[in-house]
Amino acid sequence: MTAGNAVETVFRIESARIIAGVTRIVRDVGIAEEIAQDALVAALERWPEAGVPDNPGAWLMATAKHRAIDLVRRRETYARKLAEVGRSLTDVAPPPDPSGPGDIDDDLLRLIFTACHPVLSSEARIALTLRLLGGLTTDEIARAYLVAEPTVAQRIVRAKRKLASAGVPFEVPYGQERAQRLASVLEVVYLVFNEGYSATAGDDWIRPALCEDALRLARVLAGLMPKEAEVLGLVALLELQSSRTRARTGADGRPVLLADQNRGQWDRLLIRRGFTALARAAELGGAPGPYAVQAAIAGCHARAASWEETDWGQIAALYTVLPPSPVVELNRAVAVGMAHGPEAGLAIVDVLAKEPALAGYHLLPSVRGNLLAELGRTAEARTEFERAAALTRNEAEKELLLRRAAGTA
Repeated sequence: MTAGNAVETVFRIESARIIAGVTRIVRDVGIAEEIAQDALVAALERWPEAGVPDNPGAWLMATAKHRAIDLVRRRETYARKLAEVGRSLTDVAPPPDPSGPGDIDDDLLRLIFTACHPVLSSEARIALTLRLLGGLTTDEIARAYLVAEPTVAQRIVRAKRKLASAGVPFEVPYGQERAQRLASVLEVVYLVFNEGYSATAGDDWIRPALCEDALRLARVLAGLMPKEAEVLGLVALLELQSSRTRARTGADGRPVLLADQNRGQWDRLLIRRGFTALARAAELGGAPGPYAVQAAIAGCHARAASWEETDWGQIAALYTVLPPSPVVELNRAVAVGMAHGPEAGLAIVDVLAKEPALAGYHLLPSVRGNLLAELGRTAEARTEFERAAALTRNEAEKELLLRRAAGTA
């Protein structure tokens, strides 16, 4: 790997932590992101000559924090800033600054709660946090959310300005304010995990670091709010989904679909943890929320010895409990196709083909191609797989879809 490639790879992995750490110092997520980019430029200039450091992530973090401290020194007197952020000039990792009882020392979680402040719209909160925490580009966020890229870009810029002008503190809130922000925080953690689980773009089928960060943050939230059923539901979902990681790629690094996975490679510890979290959520009572329902769907897969032995009827029924959306209906079509035959699934997909929100969604032709292939309509299936390959931005997924198209010839 060249120094330039190393810089790009490390920054992709560490950018969220760097932005979060710098935000603690400068108290402005927009400025923190700019400083993180400055550290990236410094690495691109330095590493080709000096070599990649032993701990490249720590190098980037230290460089960014030193630049943040220099900025603080230029803006205010040392004594005033020392009182505000509670650090010494020689310490580039400021100590925690709790916002209230029961708070936790986790800069990434602080970053999420800050970006999910009520002064921002729900759409802006999600877009900003995916940008800062997940390191997603505006294009990737737009495709994940099925909206126009300029719309996402405007949301992010306006969100940064809004947070700065409102003087939003960099903290994890507590009490009623924490509860009010929880839904957005859970959605962001969920979307970050999804981006790691099935990367929107790039060469990699999965981005394990994003999955690990999302799962860790979900566990932290569950420890912080053990009586919140939907927090436990999200933990259950991410534990169960994470259990399949080893089986999702072959020895050659190529993607392996759920139907073809070696279930002996699934992590039984994570599965047990997922079922435990799901049981704890059920014990709290009340109707299960969307994350708990999705965890129950994942649980159906975890219990099945094979793809064919999966309780597809139960999965199809569970999808009807989720808040309706075109993507949920597409997933239900897969379950219906398995439970009641490909014709039944195809009937649902053909209705969805008229849905504007799915016009550029690659999984629609992918699912349709699979159902057509099961019906023996190979020429039509090949066309659908090729169309799906043209729509996806993930290179590993594109190769998989083209191989499926070739297999239907």
